[in-house]
Amino acid sequence: MPASPHPRPSQHKVRAHHARLRQQGLRPIQIWVPDTRSSAFAAEAHHQSLIVARSPHAKEDQDFVDSISVFNEQ
Repeated sequence: MPASPHPRPSQHKVRAHHARLRQQGLRPIQIWVPDTRSSAFAAEAHHQSLIVARSPHAKEDQDFVDSISVFNEQ
Protein backbone atom coordinates (compact mmCIF):
# COMPACT_ATOMS: atom_id res chain seq x y z
CA MET A 1 0.00 0.00 0.00
CA PRO A 2 1.63 3.30 -1.05
CA ALA A 3 2.15 6.07 1.47
CA SER A 4 -0.44 8.81 1.53
CA PRO A 5 0.58 11.86 -0.55
CA HIS A 6 -0.71 14.11 2.26
CA PRO A 7 0.67 13.14 5.69
CA ARG A 8 -1.61 13.82 8.63
CA PRO A 9 -0.67 16.59 11.09
CA SER A 10 0.05 13.97 13.77
CA GLN A 11 2.65 12.39 11.48
CA HIS A 12 4.41 15.77 11.20
CA LYS A 13 4.47 16.06 15.00
CA VAL A 14 5.89 12.56 15.40
CA ARG A 15 8.56 13.16 12.76
CA ALA A 16 9.54 16.47 14.37
CA HIS A 17 9.68 14.84 17.80
CA HIS A 18 11.86 12.01 16.46
CA ALA A 19 14.13 14.54 14.75
CA ARG A 20 14.58 16.44 18.03
CA LEU A 21 15.45 13.23 19.84
CA ARG A 22 18.00 12.30 17.17
CA GLN A 23 19.54 15.79 17.47
CA GLN A 24 20.03 15.02 21.15
CA GLY A 25 22.09 11.98 20.17
CA LEU A 26 19.35 9.43 20.81
CA ARG A 27 18.23 6.66 18.52
CA PRO A 28 15.15 4.44 18.52
CA ILE A 29 15.42 0.79 19.44
CA GLN A 30 12.95 -2.05 19.70
CA ILE A 31 13.20 -4.70 22.39
CA TRP A 32 11.23 -7.86 22.91
CA VAL A 33 10.24 -8.85 26.43
CA PRO A 34 8.24 -11.76 27.85
CA ASP A 35 4.48 -11.34 27.64
CA THR A 36 3.51 -11.14 31.30
CA ARG A 37 -0.15 -11.66 30.33
CA SER A 38 0.43 -15.19 29.02
CA SER A 39 -0.49 -18.26 31.03
CA ALA A 40 2.92 -19.77 30.24
CA PHE A 41 4.63 -16.77 31.86
CA ALA A 42 2.42 -17.07 34.96
CA ALA A 43 3.13 -20.79 35.25
CA GLU A 44 6.89 -20.30 34.93
CA ALA A 45 6.87 -17.41 37.44
CA HIS A 46 4.96 -19.59 39.90
CA HIS A 47 7.38 -22.48 39.35
CA GLN A 48 10.38 -20.25 39.98
CA SER A 49 8.77 -18.69 43.06
CA LEU A 50 8.34 -22.15 44.58
CA ILE A 51 12.01 -22.94 43.97
CA VAL A 52 13.06 -19.70 45.67
CA ALA A 53 10.66 -20.24 48.58
CA ARG A 54 12.06 -23.73 49.19
CA SER A 55 15.66 -22.54 49.09
CA PRO A 56 17.70 -22.86 52.28
CA HIS A 57 18.54 -19.18 51.71
CA ALA A 58 14.91 -18.04 51.35
CA LYS A 59 14.94 -15.87 54.48
CA GLU A 60 18.18 -14.12 53.54
CA ASP A 61 16.94 -13.64 49.98
CA GLN A 62 13.66 -12.14 51.17
CA ASP A 63 15.46 -9.91 53.68
CA PHE A 64 17.60 -8.58 50.82
CA VAL A 65 14.57 -7.93 48.60
CA ASP A 66 12.82 -6.17 51.48
CA SER A 67 15.89 -4.02 52.17
CA ILE A 68 16.01 -2.67 48.61
CA SER A 69 12.25 -2.35 48.11
CA VAL A 70 10.24 0.81 48.59
CA PHE A 71 6.91 0.27 50.27
CA ASN A 72 4.06 2.72 50.63
CA GLU A 73 4.16 2.84 54.40
CA GLN A 74 1.49 5.11 55.79
